[in-house]
Amino acid sequence: MSLTIAVAALSLLQAPASADQSVDVAFDELSAARNSEAIMRIESNAALDRDDPARLINLAVAYAREGRTDEARELLDLAVHSGARYQLETASGDWVDSRRLALKAIAMLDSGQLGSAARVASR
Repeated sequence: MSLTIAVAALSLLQAPASADQSVDVAFDELSAARNSEAIMRIESNAALDRDDPARLINLAVAYAREGRTDEARELLDLAVHSGARYQLETASGDWVDSRRLALKAIAMLDSGQLGSAARVASR
């Protein structure tokens, strides 16, 4: 199964605060496969919002790429069960529910594809 979504790099806006307020989810770092930098950026950019699916998914992708699959799975599970739910735009221009995206990422993690996937999406 090919995942044509940006599990690897979500560039999102924070809907609850303001449509113009950007949420830093290490888009550039993940797109360039600079996973350690992405992890540092997401973790240090304020406190990780444990209810923001974009940050959870992107951090999970970076963890998976670094071989930290247990931590990646935990974050993806949090994204699936998050109280927040967004429509995320995929690299192909499709819109995907954040929970579906997290579930697809879990399937990719289980099949070993997540660590090598590098796609881009936005909300």
